[in-house]
Amino acid sequence: MRFTINREQLLKGLTLVSKAVPPKAEVPILQNMKLSLTERGLEILGSDNNIAIQTVIPYMIGDKEIIRNSENGETLIGAKILLEVVRHLEEEYVTFDLVDSSMLEIEDNKSNFKLNSIRADEYPQIDLNASGAVLNVATKDLVSLVDSTVFAASTKETRPILTALNIEAHDNFLTATATDTARLARKSIDIDQDVRFVANIPAKKMVDIVRSFEEAESVEIAVSDKKAIFTFGNTTISTRLINGEYPNTKNIVPKNFNYFLEVNSSEFLKAMERVSLLSAEHDGVVKVVMTEDEVEIISRSSLVGSANEKLNVFQFSGERLEISFRSSFVADAIKACKSEDVTIAFIGEMKPFVVKNSKDDSIDMLVTPLRS
Repeated sequence: MRFTINREQLLKGLTLVSKAVPPKAEVPILQNMKLSLTERGLEILGSDNNIAIQTVIPYMIGDKEIIRNSENGETLIGAKILLEVVRHLEEEYVTFDLVDSSMLEIEDNKSNFKLNSIRADEYPQIDLNASGAVLNVATKDLVSLVDSTVFAASTKETRPILTALNIEAHDNFLTATATDTARLARKSIDIDQDVRFVANIPAKKMVDIVRSFEEAESVEIAVSDKKAIFTFGNTTISTRLINGEYPNTKNIVPKNFNYFLEVNSSEFLKAMERVSLLSAEHDGVVKVVMTEDEVEIISRSSLVGSANEKLNVFQFSGERLEISFRSSFVADAIKACKSEDVTIAFIGEMKPFVVKNSKDDSIDMLVTPLRS
């Protein structure tokens, strides 16, 4: 294997694939990237056995030559050192030369590195072929779907299914749901394909996946029993699904409320942030006391003291209401609504309440209150 490649494009590909390579692995071979020069270009593959990323750097991008002086072949090379070497080189083009099965020479006009390599056939077989239900969706829509929900997934492994982002295609809708039982976030988007599937995708992996989309306009999603595959541009990402049945949350969001608080998102977020500084030992819990004439945010700490702030801009309808909650949960919900103003709808003091954008009914944000 031998080729000369544009360093900028190579670094972009290596950085993307490195997201799938574990810093430490039970299977040491997975700490390598697989480099394969084929008729398609340079294929770069990395995996941690749960997620796999493969990207292809083509010979040409538009009128610009990316790879030249090529001879096909493949090898394995340590992911961390390869990325660092390419990152620190300065020339526009870099030459790779597989001297034998155990040494890869990397050089530009200034530097020369000889890195230990491993035969490519020692890398595990990774199936990146799409199977099952297939859906094409606009990248911006999928990114919005994930950004509006993924924060509500659990970070605790005690119930693995709750660490998933539940994605379901049904009745010309694609719906994402996340919950840690103390809160829930759900968003739906319209799709023009009659596709049905349910996938419980690890929430942390889903964040990495959508951050990889870059300039791609659309993404193909293929879902089978055990994996989901995302294909966009010259890149394919495969992730294992989390086993188990996701909790039934379809009818969990209330439809009728007794109290409504309309606030300016920015003012309410800043007020909560300031007041919750004194309740860090209690996970940032604040109390909101609401009447038609006044809305006050309060926190108290036996160690530090107390804080309170009154809102300047608000509209409240209903009898006097006091309710306590974790400020970060409500802040996340408000940010996900992406609206200048939000409405917080309550049933009662200890009933779950809803944060919503009155102009966008595709989003549901549910938060469970706490005892003060």
